[in-house]
Amino acid sequence: MPAKPRAGILSILKTAVINATVAVVLFSLMVGIRTEAGSDGQLTYWTRFGELASLVAVVFGGSIVIELLRQWIGPSGAERLVPPAVQSGITFLGRFLAPALLIFALLMPVIFYDQRYILDLGILVLTYVMLGWGLNVVVGLAGLLDLGYVAFYAVGAYSYGLLATNFGWSFWVCLPLAGMLAALWGVMLGFPVLRLRGDYLAIVTLAFGEIIRLVIINWQDLTGGPNGVSGIPRPTLFGIPLDSSDDGLAAKLGIEYSPTHRIVFLFYVILALALLTNWVTIRLRRLPIGRAWEALREDEVACRALGINTTTTKLTAFATGAMFGGFAGAFFATRQGFISPESFTFQESALVLAIVVLGGMGSQLGVALAALTMIGGFELFRGLETYRMLVFGMAMVLIMIWRPRGLIGHRAPTVYLTKAQAISSDLVKEGHG
Repeated sequence: MPAKPRAGILSILKTAVINATVAVVLFSLMVGIRTEAGSDGQLTYWTRFGELASLVAVVFGGSIVIELLRQWIGPSGAERLVPPAVQSGITFLGRFLAPALLIFALLMPVIFYDQRYILDLGILVLTYVMLGWGLNVVVGLAGLLDLGYVAFYAVGAYSYGLLATNFGWSFWVCLPLAGMLAALWGVMLGFPVLRLRGDYLAIVTLAFGEIIRLVIINWQDLTGGPNGVSGIPRPTLFGIPLDSSDDGLAAKLGIEYSPTHRIVFLFYVILALALLTNWVTIRLRRLPIGRAWEALREDEVACRALGINTTTTKLTAFATGAMFGGFAGAFFATRQGFISPESFTFQESALVLAIVVLGGMGSQLGVALAALTMIGGFELFRGLETYRMLVFGMAMVLIMIWRPRGLIGHRAPTVYLTKAQAISSDLVKEGHG
């Protein structure tokens, strides 16, 4: 239908002209005319119409581009000016995005073996991917707003740090213990908030995260207080350390030792943990408990009416998400070798929650892309430190305007009717449906 795209273009041009007119009014006195006190105290001025015209042109062109992008990636059902062939091509390429990312992640230590900075950045991104996937269980699948997720991260880190430094237990023994202890704290948090939802639940979880941090700071006999826990041992490969000693992996293999060996090993450890988180989440989503999470997210009252135990559903969601946070915390402790309360502030919870919301609540791929964009993007704009927060703030606002459900919004239930089916009224009368 050629009439609709033409009307869309006219609408876009009209919006661009209006925005350009507003820009002329705003920037005329701010940019177009420059005033300054002269040598005799009089007011002098001069015009800068060239800069003014450039700004207006940028606003006009930017309005057109933004409107095109909004209609391109806007919500379904909106009028689209992009040819269907281009849209189908993008959809086709999107199917291979997840496998391509996985292959790239597996080959990353090989490609960037000599670039320590890139490997460290990859480990950091994968840590936040795992945290995002863990919080996605609570927020994205069960629909429970959690602002204190960093508390479980801290429980996992301190569990491993204290067990390893006080009892000499290895990382692989402490890893499941850290997950179980974090899950236990998740259940302890879940009990008081069973009757809460929405903003009230967010306030309680926020307070829980702060309580954990304050306990860590003030319980100095156990946690070291603000001084933290140092000397946390590094992970080993089946008991073989990755150092330069005679018992190290390099000596046993007869190869020259390099500090990069440990970085590559840590990279594959966090990659395996992240993939385990993704696999468990996908499997749980297909089980009855995963469908109960989705039912709870969509409508808690209807969920109860269907006979689903909402208490068990909420507690399992908190415990599962907390367990993955505990795993990530234990990895963080062994990677850093030192932990302190400054690493577990509310800013970390807000960052992980932003990754889940921007990526698309319930979408595993969206969370991974959001973590890659936000964590990798911060490093990409490190040279523009003054402006990077401004750029990312604007990006978050724009995404929330055009994609309120995230980059890859996915809230469709796992089980649904693919085709509407009419049924007889006899089947839905009381006692029969």
